[in-house]
Amino acid sequence: MTRTPRATPKWTADQAPGQTGRTFVITGANSGLGFEMTRQLARRDAHVVMAVRNLDRGRSAAARITGEFPAARLDVRDIDLGDLDSVRTFADRLHAEGLPINVLVNNAGIMMPPYSRSPQGFESQFATNHLGHFALTGLLLDAFRGERDPRIVTVTSFVHKRGRLDFDNLDGARG
Repeated sequence: MTRTPRATPKWTADQAPGQTGRTFVITGANSGLGFEMTRQLARRDAHVVMAVRNLDRGRSAAARITGEFPAARLDVRDIDLGDLDSVRTFADRLHAEGLPINVLVNNAGIMMPPYSRSPQGFESQFATNHLGHFALTGLLLDAFRGERDPRIVTVTSFVHKRGRLDFDNLDGARG
């Protein structure tokens, strides 16, 4: 029988190691968890590509972080995860620059927007929260090759415990 060790003391961001020389791409980096991840990584000297849908909000978030950590290396880039053409353009730009990526954090998401479809015809929440990140991950895989300790992190919620998929109506077109 395996014994479970007692709980360890609570981990805090202060215990995170330095991230000098590492590049992180974080979707939804201008607010919520994405903002706080970006803030903590900037504090640890990481280069963070802030992948955001709204450049003005992204720049504002970056300014708040650089106000706190003047040496922060932040690069604000636009991406609309609900539009697969935008996802491809974002990935193509990173590839063209030869930017190595150590960590991709698929964090951005929308919740219960008014019904609409992506430019490619998918329901917008499904397109943004799943298809966009799936495509982005696939398109960036080559940028991880040869990097030390590469990681892909996908942020989710507990909603999957309550949700049900209607496989005959995945795009929600029939109400």
